[in-house]
Amino acid sequence: MSGTTLTDWLRARDDEALGAVLRARPDLATPRPANTGVLAARAATRASVARVAEGLDTFTLAVLDALLAAGADRAPVPLTALDVGAPAQRVKAAVGQLRRLAIAWGEDGGIALVPAAREAGGLFPTGLGRPSPALDDVDVPAAVAALPEDERDVLERLASNGPIGNTRDAAAVLPLEQARTPVQRLLARHLLTRVDATTVELPRQVGVAVRPAAVVVVEEPKPKTKAHKAVDSTAAGAALEFLRHTQTVLRMWSQDPAPVLKSGGLGVRDLRKLTKALDVSERHGVLLVEVAVAASLVVDNEAATPEYVPTTHADTWLVASPANQWAAVAAAWLDLPRLPGIGGLRDAKERLLAPLSEDLRRPVAPLERARVLHTLADLKPGTGIVDPDELAALLAWRAPRRGGRLRDEIVRWTLEEATSLGLVAHGALTGAGRTLLEEGTAAAAKRMAEAMPEPIDHVLVQADLTVVAPGPLEPHLAAQINQVADVESAGSATVYRVGESSLRRALDAGQTAGDLHELFRAHSKTPVPQSLTYMIDDVARRHGRLRGGATASFLRCDDPALIAEVAASPAAAALRLRKIAPTVLVSPVPLLEILDELRAAGFTPAAEDSAGQVVDLRPTGRRVQAAVRAVRRVATKAPDDDQLSDIIAGMRAGDRAADSKRGRSIAASSTNTADTLALLHQAIHANQTVWVGMVDANGVASERVLVPNRIGGGVLEGTDPDTQSPTRVPLHRITRADLVEQSA
Repeated sequence: MSGTTLTDWLRARDDEALGAVLRARPDLATPRPANTGVLAARAATRASVARVAEGLDTFTLAVLDALLAAGADRAPVPLTALDVGAPAQRVKAAVGQLRRLAIAWGEDGGIALVPAAREAGGLFPTGLGRPSPALDDVDVPAAVAALPEDERDVLERLASNGPIGNTRDAAAVLPLEQARTPVQRLLARHLLTRVDATTVELPRQVGVAVRPAAVVVVEEPKPKTKAHKAVDSTAAGAALEFLRHTQTVLRMWSQDPAPVLKSGGLGVRDLRKLTKALDVSERHGVLLVEVAVAASLVVDNEAATPEYVPTTHADTWLVASPANQWAAVAAAWLDLPRLPGIGGLRDAKERLLAPLSEDLRRPVAPLERARVLHTLADLKPGTGIVDPDELAALLAWRAPRRGGRLRDEIVRWTLEEATSLGLVAHGALTGAGRTLLEEGTAAAAKRMAEAMPEPIDHVLVQADLTVVAPGPLEPHLAAQINQVADVESAGSATVYRVGESSLRRALDAGQTAGDLHELFRAHSKTPVPQSLTYMIDDVARRHGRLRGGATASFLRCDDPALIAEVAASPAAAALRLRKIAPTVLVSPVPLLEILDELRAAGFTPAAEDSAGQVVDLRPTGRRVQAAVRAVRRVATKAPDDDQLSDIIAGMRAGDRAADSKRGRSIAASSTNTADTLALLHQAIHANQTVWVGMVDANGVASERVLVPNRIGGGVLEGTDPDTQSPTRVPLHRITRADLVEQSA
């Protein structure tokens, strides 16, 4: 068996193998490891190994358990010692995967594991307890077969549910003749091991004899798939519907913002009000508001009475093309570190999980979402999963330790949400969805624009005062129709209804009866019904007979002459004062500004409250508006090829520096900089190799061995003695310099 350490194993690997380790485990590359010893130490840490174990598939985890059961974390074991119940070549491939991840190392004759693998693999590999020395010379299968039924039932329960059991019967180990309960008798027979006064453990030898051999699923399950022809067009329809609902949310919350709960999030009543207006399910309503906030279309205004209010970014989004609107919300959902699917559910304490609250935050949600979509991306374009449960089973086999208790539900929620957003249709990833994953939002918007139907410039006005849009309308026409009619049903064709309230809405916006007649005459492919013409004229005739206006302040006085004097003064025009009665003037200008201007003009006005009492309107101090928090998305990426080359080159140089024998040494500091420079100049003149210790801008220490060539501009220039590659080291980064002893 090999006694090679992980550090030795990594140092013997080529650059491609080291690069594969760093790609698969990017956490090992930050900060940059000074040498392979540092890399090995990081690779053996519990947190890093646990992170890798979460990504291992079911069979590789079974092989890891078998290695742990054989004690490979304590001493190397041969590959032939692994009993997994699978073909040898498949086991060898799984061990090779563990080697590529730097969890295992060594040749087939002596495979070793990092010690942290036992914690990452579980305290009881393969579900079996620790072996008992008391059973080394015992025929355990025969002993188990001779047990009475009650004692065998105890062993079978422990073998099925885990080797540890809690019982009061473990308080003491009694002789067999004094034992009264099944647990006491099993302890006396040494078929159970006492851990403490309330805990027993099933020995490995007994567990193997009691439970049947576990069936290890060697290959991943193959979900049923089906090819579809209308994936992109179906998804485009769903995307347009999602955009229409989002626009309605913005319109509703612009007029009547939803309050923020004291504990944070959206209340049940406000969610139901929204879903009723949209005619959608509460689950879909949660997705809409979560994506709207994630896309910065809506924000908590953080006022004294906080509300969810559309942002200025929403105005830009509303005038964008449908494809660009879709790309913005789809990208926001893809990066959303939350689970909309649990909104409205209850936690373990029966507490309601409110939408938009911190209870829905799950930082791993984007990774789990991407897993589902990338799995669909592996299928041929247009091919979809038939059963979501089969997709959940596939992902569960690929990474059984990821996702927690909601692992399978997250897969179903992701498919459902992606279908609503137009990323998935018929269980297949759309062309726009595939482009979003691979190329980004700009290319995805272009691909979605190709899938969306072309906007049309006409409608069909029916005799029942409905207006049918047989497809998506041009933005300008859509805005006009939405102003004069209400949406009655939506889909591939949108049905609007014209009524007195919708006509008044258009007239309130400044439209005239002539404008409305021209709108329907110019854009309707069907004759305009006479009933619609009469309704427009009738509503327009009654509109505006009673008028109202807004005013910010007023001036009143019992003396009409003084009011007339103020109205005739030069300040009246600038303050936009208007007489509405002999003793009353009104203005849209704030009252404080009016009072200041009139006082400057020689008048002596005073302010009053609603009860007629004089009040002081002078400001009490400066006020600032609270800044709105911005949403920041941070993506963690593996090093690219150039970065990997630099990291590996640095580790190789660090290894050579660690192996070099050093002679005279100078520690660089503010007090002996001259000594350091003298040593380096000596090495330059003698063409002698030096060992240099340095610290980079992030405070990470590293080592280099180089042949110095020159010093200038605050930089030491040299050459790596092995690779002959040029090296530059800032002098202020050097912490120590040693002359390397020449080998005889």
